Amino acid sequence: MQHFNDLKSVIYEKGAYLVSDNELLRTNDFVEIKFREHADMIYRLAYARTKSKFESDDILQEVFMRFMSCNTVFKSEEHIKAWFLRVTINCSNSHLSSIWSKKITSIDTMGDDTIVITPGEKSEVYYAVLNLPIKYRTVIHLFYYEEYSTAQIAKLMDMKEGTVRSTLSRARESLRKKLKGVEI
Repeated sequence: MQHFNDLKSVIYEKGAYLVSDNELLRTNDFVEIKFREHADMIYRLAYARTKSKFESDDILQEVFMRFMSCNTVFKSEEHIKAWFLRVTINCSNSHLSSIWSKKITSIDTMGDDTIVITPGEKSEVYYAVLNLPIKYRTVIHLFYYEEYSTAQIAKLMDMKEGTVRSTLSRARESLRKKLKGVEI
């Protein structure tokens, strides 16, 4: 028992608090590590939903503020990733439904497309996905980019799995129409 208590205090000093053999509670170092691991994923999803690099930056910051202040004990890396995706969806929903976002015109929509995306990602498909309605963009992003199954997406988005499959099917059909004549 003494060995476990010594291990607990060493882990706490290193940035995480061991709750049990496989559960960690966040501290500053742990938050920084998770930020480095998940920031790109959160930013990409926020951008897929908002189509604005500035709004995506704000959402990324909000997600990590919530991560630092929440008391959730995560059981696995997959649990942490799912938590980040769910909170990103919630934050982007809040942002998109706010009066502020409805009343302003983003600088992003005024012409300069200088978001941080690798050149290979900017293709006809990329722009076609950005032109889809938000519910389609989100499902496409989670399914193809984050490689989540329809069951996992349903759980993340509080939807029925059949609804996710039909939304994904409609999104694909819409993409086909937009890309008709374009070789994929």
